[in-house]
Amino acid sequence: MENTFYNAFDLERLDTEATYPDHRSAFQIDRDRVLYTSAFRELQSKTQVFLSGEYDFYRTRLTHSLEVAQIGRSITSWLLASSDYLSESFYIDPDLVEAACLSHDLGHPPFGHAGERVLNQLMSQYGGFEGNAQTLRLLTKRIFSEKRQGMNPTRAFTDSVLKYKTLWSELGGADTPPKNHFIYDDQHSILDWTMGGNDFPPEFPAGEARDAFKSLECQIMDWADDTAYSLNDLADSVRAGFLTPHKITLWAEQQDLHPVQVDAIESLLRAIRGNRMDGFVGKRIGQHIRATTLEQDVNILSPHTNRYRYRLQIDPDTVLCCKLYKKLSYELVFLQTGLKQLEFKTQEMLEKLWKAFADNCLQPSHNQHLLPPTELQEINECESDKAKHRLLSDYFASQTDLSAKKLYLRLFDANAGSITDLYR
Repeated sequence: MENTFYNAFDLERLDTEATYPDHRSAFQIDRDRVLYTSAFRELQSKTQVFLSGEYDFYRTRLTHSLEVAQIGRSITSWLLASSDYLSESFYIDPDLVEAACLSHDLGHPPFGHAGERVLNQLMSQYGGFEGNAQTLRLLTKRIFSEKRQGMNPTRAFTDSVLKYKTLWSELGGADTPPKNHFIYDDQHSILDWTMGGNDFPPEFPAGEARDAFKSLECQIMDWADDTAYSLNDLADSVRAGFLTPHKITLWAEQQDLHPVQVDAIESLLRAIRGNRMDGFVGKRIGQHIRATTLEQDVNILSPHTNRYRYRLQIDPDTVLCCKLYKKLSYELVFLQTGLKQLEFKTQEMLEKLWKAFADNCLQPSHNQHLLPPTELQEINECESDKAKHRLLSDYFASQTDLSAKKLYLRLFDANAGSITDLYR
């Protein structure tokens, strides 16, 4: 049965001429193209909470993305079963939501948000670096095709990963470089195409207000992501020994908690003491899924697509619990001394690697062929310094935790590395 929720506006691709007959739906093609890219496979060795490779039971960006995708699909199933707005011939496409969830962390560099901050600082005069903007760049310019022209995504899929719709220069640019939550200036044309040429009205100024203007699938992806990392990060932290009943109790006593948050802490403590974290996480994920409903909306894009005719509503108490668990993980785990020391080390590694490559690869007269031939040729063909730096940031963002460590040792440790080693 045809799904009438989507129309030609949603299904249009960036390059309308590069389309071919296929037995799959447009969104199945989007999802499959993501699954078969090296960028997706590289997530298996990129930090989620703990550095990848520490232990094999910790989540990586890859396992996190798979869990987000499962939650996202479950939300679409729940909404179809529970919302009066949807039907068997009018529903949110689960393949589209899955594609968004699988893609949402593609642009993240090695070493988690620490690596993202370092690259943003190093690119502060050249357009900045942001994980979500990098995801958009990969999908539209860098992955899948042999000529590195992107995977030619549909408009609905492109919009589903656009968590932020504010340009780098609109948040300060080189004068006061923004910390995060932006897209690159040269992605303005992609944003304009995604919006169907519609300008943002005054009620959506640059920044948080505009970034809140998300498609329905992007909202589902965002909530699935919040669900996964607020709960699954707790489970990893408990198993790693960072979260204990004693630490959590002392921390909770210092917080001004809402009654539902008090219950949430007590539920977590019971699960830890009873060694039932997997059951706790599974039950809470179910609650997060069933906490979603749809409401109608009217905005600049609602006449063009059902993706903006409806908004995702989430039960306020569930949101409070989600924020509580994220704050708990941040203050008791992410700020833990051991993790901060490792974070410091990875920042130093990336900065030293960047300087070596920038000094030796961005000017033909200094070129020592440290980059692989393909990347080196692209940089040499660039006319602007800004474009060269963007390609260098592409190279670093594509590194995994492991490959970045090996690269560092290869260049700076006299006893490491061999001519026969694989390199990237």
